[in-house]
Amino acid sequence: MSRFRRTTLAAALAVAAAALSTAVGLPAPASAAPPTAAVALGDSFISGEGAGAYTPVVDANGAAQGFPGWTAPNNNAFFCHRSANASLHRASLPGIQDRFNLACSGGQPHDIATASSARASGRQVAAQLDQLRAVGRTHDIDLVLLGLGSNNSSFTFGDVAVKCANRFIADAWTGWWEFWAYLGGPVEQKPCTDADLATAAQWNAATAETTSAVRQLLTTLREIDADGQHRIVFQDYTNPLPLDLAPGFHEEDSRDDTRDKFRALGAERYAAGCPIHRASLLPGHRFSQGLGTLVKSTRDTLAAEFPGADLVYLNVQRAFDGARLCESATSPTGALATPIRLQDNPPNGVFVTSLAGKDKIAIQRIANTCVSYFQTCQESWHPNAAGHQVLGQCLTGAASTGARSVACVRAGDGSITVS
Repeated sequence: MSRFRRTTLAAALAVAAAALSTAVGLPAPASAAPPTAAVALGDSFISGEGAGAYTPVVDANGAAQGFPGWTAPNNNAFFCHRSANASLHRASLPGIQDRFNLACSGGQPHDIATASSARASGRQVAAQLDQLRAVGRTHDIDLVLLGLGSNNSSFTFGDVAVKCANRFIADAWTGWWEFWAYLGGPVEQKPCTDADLATAAQWNAATAETTSAVRQLLTTLREIDADGQHRIVFQDYTNPLPLDLAPGFHEEDSRDDTRDKFRALGAERYAAGCPIHRASLLPGHRFSQGLGTLVKSTRDTLAAEFPGADLVYLNVQRAFDGARLCESATSPTGALATPIRLQDNPPNGVFVTSLAGKDKIAIQRIANTCVSYFQTCQESWHPNAAGHQVLGQCLTGAASTGARSVACVRAGDGSITVS
């Protein structure tokens, strides 16, 4: 019998016992069992980045932060972007009474045990373990959804995405002889390679860092979960882009992305949500697979250290098959990920959906807005609301499986299997 069914049965028996005690004049039970909870920890793929319907977030001072405006500092707690559409809220979890999304967009292993604000570019929120302890004081934690590792002290998903997209945009709009600099300096125009995204040394450091943080999580759960019954689902990451773009995005005006300057093609791919060199796609997928290896390695290492722990690895790398950006001619319509979208300066909430006809000065200004006000572009290349609905189905399967490792796969007809 699954733990969730056991929890439901136990609750029913407790109600029956209380009713019987009242009927025969016996003392009622001293106290009712606390409500059960599912908790989400980690980064943007868990918090719900890209799914909209963002809820206020309590900051490190205990104040609930709603949307502070587009020009507010990006360290504002609201920009954790905890979505009511996040997969935690979309999953079917029998026996779970309450759900708590404690994840934060941009979250790193550092933020598990230490306040995010204590590091560069961190947000003004308490350590995720401190937030978890608060839940544990009122609830019986039965399920933890964890997404951790894509951001760390060596590399971050956001930096990788910005690097490869900026290279493409710079290549599309400027010649190699033109001195064009973003706020951060000149931008490389060559496609991204594996070494540009993460080196072997960085992978090793990121794995060690992630494993150490999750070890602290497991130790904390042992301390705060009185019945010791909880499952941790280690979710990895799905790539928003396909292995190759649909043929209609290969060239425009008889120009592909291997030559110098291809503005029409650049505008076409931006509108479709995939401003990227085709040659960058395979390195990007190897990067996603590397994140899967990191997550699984973390799970396996800690399963050996905590032999009684209920740890499940959830592979979602194929959860968006057939519905990635620019995988079909109608993109971004029908895609499960958000397109790259930027705002103009000053930011006002209006996203630029077309770069057609814009010169390189306008492109530079628009790109620099993302640098100055990262919240204007941080939703880019994340699961959208429909994508989180799919990830919720993945979590449903992982929460009830008897296996220690499962893969969530989307078939051609859109059906989802977890096995």
